[in-house]
Amino acid sequence: MNLFFVISLLFGLALGQTASLCAPSEYIIHVEKRECAYCLAINTTICAGFCMTRDSNGKKLLLRSALSQNVCTYKEMLYRTALIPGCPHHTIPYYSYPVAVSCKCGKCNTDYSDCVHEKVRTNYCTKPQK
Repeated sequence: MNLFFVISLLFGLALGQTASLCAPSEYIIHVEKRECAYCLAINTTICAGFCMTRDSNGKKLLLRSALSQNVCTYKEMLYRTALIPGCPHHTIPYYSYPVAVSCKCGKCNTDYSDCVHEKVRTNYCTKPQK
């Protein structure tokens, strides 16, 4: 019976990783500065998708750290810089943004990720687009 339990556990862990659909996804960031005349639409990639999580029935028996949920987050990323058009000379016209190279299912790191639960609808332009 112990061998069956171990094999079932290993199979479940392997299936959980392969069933996760966490990958770089195309995304458009709209960037504008108050001093600049235009809004810039930047095509980039972010990490998005489904990660397998497990809800434990024995929550009172486990440590709080064992109950954290996995999210789709960056494994590798790089930063690129874009030039915002229509900026006066006294303004820095550059904007740096992340580009997801690869993604993983893991704990959300607030050092470089926004780990909010609700979607905030602020990704739009109020100025003409360039």
